[in-house]
Amino acid sequence: MAAKGSLTINSENIFPIIKKWLYSDHDIFARELISNGCDAITKLKKLSIMGEYDEPDNEKYKVTVFASAKDKTLTFVDNGLGMDSEEIEKYINQIAFSGATDFLSKYKDKASSEQIIGHFGLGFYSAFMVADKVTIESLSYKKDAKPVYWECDGGTEYEMSEGDYSERGTRITLYLAEDSYEFSNEYRIREIIEKYCAFMPYEIYLINEDTAKEIDDEIEAEAEISEEDELIGDTASKEEKEDKAEDKKDKKPEPKPLNDTNPLWMKTPSECTDEEYKDFFQKVFLDFKEPLFWIHLNMDYPFNLKGILYFPKINTNYEQLEGKVKLFNNQVFVADNIKEVIPEFLLTLKGVIDCPDLPLNVSRSALQNDGFVKKISDYITKKVADKLIGMCKTERERYEGYWDDLSPFIKFGCLKDQKFNEKMTDYMLFKNLEGKYITLPDYLEAGKEKYENKVFYVTDEECQAQYVKMFKEEGMDAVYLTHNIDNAYITSLEAKDEKIKFLRIDSDVNDNFAGEPLTEEQTKEYTDKLTETFKKALGNDKLSLKVESLKDAEISSMITQSEEARRMADMMKLYQMGMMPGMDFGQNAETLVLNANNELVKFVLDNPEGENTELICKQLYDLAVLANHPLSAEALTEFVARSNKVLKILAK
Repeated sequence: MAAKGSLTINSENIFPIIKKWLYSDHDIFARELISNGCDAITKLKKLSIMGEYDEPDNEKYKVTVFASAKDKTLTFVDNGLGMDSEEIEKYINQIAFSGATDFLSKYKDKASSEQIIGHFGLGFYSAFMVADKVTIESLSYKKDAKPVYWECDGGTEYEMSEGDYSERGTRITLYLAEDSYEFSNEYRIREIIEKYCAFMPYEIYLINEDTAKEIDDEIEAEAEISEEDELIGDTASKEEKEDKAEDKKDKKPEPKPLNDTNPLWMKTPSECTDEEYKDFFQKVFLDFKEPLFWIHLNMDYPFNLKGILYFPKINTNYEQLEGKVKLFNNQVFVADNIKEVIPEFLLTLKGVIDCPDLPLNVSRSALQNDGFVKKISDYITKKVADKLIGMCKTERERYEGYWDDLSPFIKFGCLKDQKFNEKMTDYMLFKNLEGKYITLPDYLEAGKEKYENKVFYVTDEECQAQYVKMFKEEGMDAVYLTHNIDNAYITSLEAKDEKIKFLRIDSDVNDNFAGEPLTEEQTKEYTDKLTETFKKALGNDKLSLKVESLKDAEISSMITQSEEARRMADMMKLYQMGMMPGMDFGQNAETLVLNANNELVKFVLDNPEGENTELICKQLYDLAVLANHPLSAEALTEFVARSNKVLKILAK
């Protein structure tokens, strides 16, 4: 017969694990203890709303953190509902018994808008990750409640007795372990509070206990001297020193809250001004480049989600497509860029998302329940697409004005998210040679007679100026694709529609530029002769050469490069991959195109052994390269010297 029983947990074994591995980052203890303080206040406010507690007039709720580098302590004080001995027995002495869950269960039928942060009943124990000893002093809000004192040195034993704490609420003191003394430093704990608690719902104060004590001691000393003066009858001296004591009191710094209790994302969009959105962006992300625009998310059903997503300027080839989206849970910072919630392509944005319904794990830094999280992610994606589509439909001029900055982000989204890609298909713009923004169907329709199903594009207006000029003179159009993401994007478009082919403007010489065609025999004869002459002059046996008859006789030479080879070379540069032996990418795949109608080309053809033929060949090649991309330093030096030589010949 099979044996049955109940699993047991040995507290002596589990407690060290909790202390060491409960949270991935030890500085999270501050967030957890402050969150507990905020929860205690929220519970008290709920009780007040339900008529179970008479809230004093002008009650100022807050959490105060006292840091003493001298005593190596941190103290967390809240003026929430406090605890009696029975509650400490239940919520503190029983590991993983959540007071928040218990409270919500008890009052689940009584509605209230405030959210309680805690869920697992483990946050308090994060204190033992940094402390050798922890004490709790607490006084419950209940009538005739007695104060409680609790102490534990990090083991499974504790002491609990009646205390002398006289203020409603809870005071938790951490006696830091030697390897955690850093947290008693005012600036270090301030950094942690500002990281995790910058937007918690109640004011959070930080007091340097050492400095405050020094000032209090000075004021007390002044007051004692004044009493001595009174005894000896030194009235003038007494009054003077009393004034000094009062001055010291006045100069004692008034603490200011470290957090914003009502962050912008918690407000309704109609309450927020453009300036507030911009100020919030600068404050949170320390980015002083004005964002293009933003989306304010505000959803109550089927899940609770609020937030603001900013579209920053990312219009350079060198700037990484990387932003920062901060995830919050009930105004408590959880983490940056959690990919389960924020679709990968939206991580190029900057913003905040606050979702109290997120199924976080115990450390609030990872997610559970993939199906629910996917719904949140899909909702965010939909809202972003809707915003962009709405702008394109109703504010086309504004949309076009943003396009150069927006296009890398949108293309990245289309590559990463199929649903987003489908929604945005009809709203993708391309800037043409006239500087107008058109859609892909518009471009193909306009060019169907001259270049059916071909899309020519420019990546560098200056380097490809010669080709742009040829296109304009021939009445042909091209689009600008200048960002490093465009290579991958156009490849994806070609994969979706095999009829469409993207070609860089210098990838080949289009038939539209051809003049009187050469016969097959002429083409072979000219190509063979010129190839031999140029290979000899340039000392390049691998030179690829092609002869064309172009309308414009002023064009002598051009460089073309096959689209496939150039894209592969660009991809390898992007990923910083070296060339494998035998691969023929990059400049090795370039073709020198010579115009059979040009006088210089004709001269070389008729004078392969002429005195200046080698010089002309080198010059024609370098001119073609310069019209396509910069020369190497060595080649440029030779080109300049050769140009001077040409000028001397002309001057004779």
